[in-house]
Amino acid sequence: MSPDLWMILAFAGLLIAGVPVAFSLALAGAVGIMAGLSPEMLATLGTNTYNSIAKYPLIAIPLFIMTGLIFERAGVALRLVRFAQALIGPRHGGLALVAVLVCMIMGGMSGSGPADAAAVAMVMLPSMTKAGYPKPFSATLIAASASTAILIPPSVALILYSIVVPGVDLRALFAAGLFPGILAGLALLVPALLVSKRYGWEGGAPVEGAEPPKIGESFKQALPALFAPVLILGGLRSGLFTPTEAAVVAVAYGALVGLFLTRELRLRDLWTLLGEAAVISGVVMLIIALAGIFAWAGTMLGTFRHLAEWIIGLSDSGVLLLILIMLAVLVAGMLLDAISIYLIMMPILIPVMQHFGWNPVWFGILLAMNIAIGQFTPPVAVNLMVTTNIAKIRLEQTVGWALLFVLAMASALALVAIFPQIALWLPGVLGYNV
Repeated sequence: MSPDLWMILAFAGLLIAGVPVAFSLALAGAVGIMAGLSPEMLATLGTNTYNSIAKYPLIAIPLFIMTGLIFERAGVALRLVRFAQALIGPRHGGLALVAVLVCMIMGGMSGSGPADAAAVAMVMLPSMTKAGYPKPFSATLIAASASTAILIPPSVALILYSIVVPGVDLRALFAAGLFPGILAGLALLVPALLVSKRYGWEGGAPVEGAEPPKIGESFKQALPALFAPVLILGGLRSGLFTPTEAAVVAVAYGALVGLFLTRELRLRDLWTLLGEAAVISGVVMLIIALAGIFAWAGTMLGTFRHLAEWIIGLSDSGVLLLILIMLAVLVAGMLLDAISIYLIMMPILIPVMQHFGWNPVWFGILLAMNIAIGQFTPPVAVNLMVTTNIAKIRLEQTVGWALLFVLAMASALALVAIFPQIALWLPGVLGYNV
């Protein structure tokens, strides 16, 4: 049996056995090194692990994670909900519309689907339940809407994609993700509103059960939160700071908002949030670090090249192969997190992308949209696990609603695949390299 096959089978076997993804990648890489190279090459494990995370742009990941935690603790989600309710007013599906809008705005601060889902679910679920929405529907809608966080900038997933794929401008990726993210949110909103009208679910009830908030007052309270995406994207566009520096600015701005404007954050809370961010970032960085062993072994053995050649040989039709790749990524998204998918699949897909001349920015957005669908598709749906836990319902109760929203977002994915300019128009107008 070839060393390539040994490594792939080792990785698959370890995953099936329940070994965490990070350690499965490292151990499978070690198996490949021993089977195809030599035991002496195991001495490179430390170097490869270090080289995987010794990259300046990766600093942005823990900082944006910290940003999301700060805004969640600062009461930003509640203020955004009040403002959205004041704008929309009482109507069928009103709260569904509020949930989608708030998830999209929160995604422009955190860049993380699970963090977005947790912040919005804590505020919206009690209100939606009181207004007559079934908990499985509400939990699924929030989980699906929160998945747009990996599309709407700043996105942790797109940061990693820009590192894995050489020559891709992160600013172009951020700009390219904006309209597809909005399109995905609108695609989720259509069935949500139709179902709400069909069953007569009323929306627009105040979160606390009091009078509906007034537009002027609620806008004033929500303004600091609404300004956060403007600050981040405006600073990037103007060249005032790099994407990594934007993450530092976002943390500082979030801390100022929480400490002095909403006043729901205390200095002692920052220490706790630093600990939480460190734990979450540690998991992410461990996956990236240990995946370096797998990537190095796969490159040295030619595993990725062989798999890419096999994929290219399946068909001369780029359209057919793109569909097959999207289906494969969707299945992977149902089982793995976005970071693992990028690290495992991109070394294989980069040669395929180059062979067919696919635009790397457009292709990265398609992958992100596909992975976003996986975040609320059982059996392993990270966003859905968060919202069902908050709603205190079983995951299997949401399967029917999840399939409805999967079809909705898949239609948005199809539109971006057919019309690449949905993603590429904005970065082109802004003068980024696409």
